[in-house]
Amino acid sequence: MSDVRIHNLAISLDGFATGDGQALDSPFGHAGERLHEWFVSTRFFRAADGLPGGTFGADNAFAERHEPGIGAEIMGAGKFGPPGWHDDPDWKGWWGPTPPFHTPVFVLTHRPRPSIDMEGGTTYHFLDATPNDALEQAREAADGADVRIGGGPTVVRSFLAAGLVDHMHVAQVPIVLGRGVRLWDGLESLEETYDIEAVSTPSGITHLTFTAKNR
Repeated sequence: MSDVRIHNLAISLDGFATGDGQALDSPFGHAGERLHEWFVSTRFFRAADGLPGGTFGADNAFAERHEPGIGAEIMGAGKFGPPGWHDDPDWKGWWGPTPPFHTPVFVLTHRPRPSIDMEGGTTYHFLDATPNDALEQAREAADGADVRIGGGPTVVRSFLAAGLVDHMHVAQVPIVLGRGVRLWDGLESLEETYDIEAVSTPSGITHLTFTAKNR
């Protein structure tokens, strides 16, 4: 059976994966771009945007694991758009006409709408479903490849709580946000079901990897 993976999920030292006050002009609220500066500076990210340069080393090595072997993605409504996007029939996500996913993407929302075919192989499907039911549909669409849980933190928490995640990579960024949406709430004792490793890099990022035991 295909694996369920999470990659490059950035959190602050106090555990927030997004800041407070998400809006159209501030996708991560008051956190701005601080959670993701390490990622956008990597060679992997810059090459994907057709830009030269970028850092190599461990940060880039972790960033590169984002794509290989992924056949479908699941994300929450808050990752797909800002508050109120459900009321805009023309909203098609933050990423323009050619999103970076190139696979079926399942958006979890209490207000489903018809699927949207985008350029580059991405198709958005909108589901009002439990994690188990959403994963069943995503696995079928992935056709044997792995399924990535793309975020945000509320969706990641729900899949972790349901015991559905095989591998997770969290990048802990040396900032304190104080408010927003936390990743770890309600997830006590993950160390009992996951082997956890930590790698720190010169950029100040601590990369935490969680690998499910007995899988």
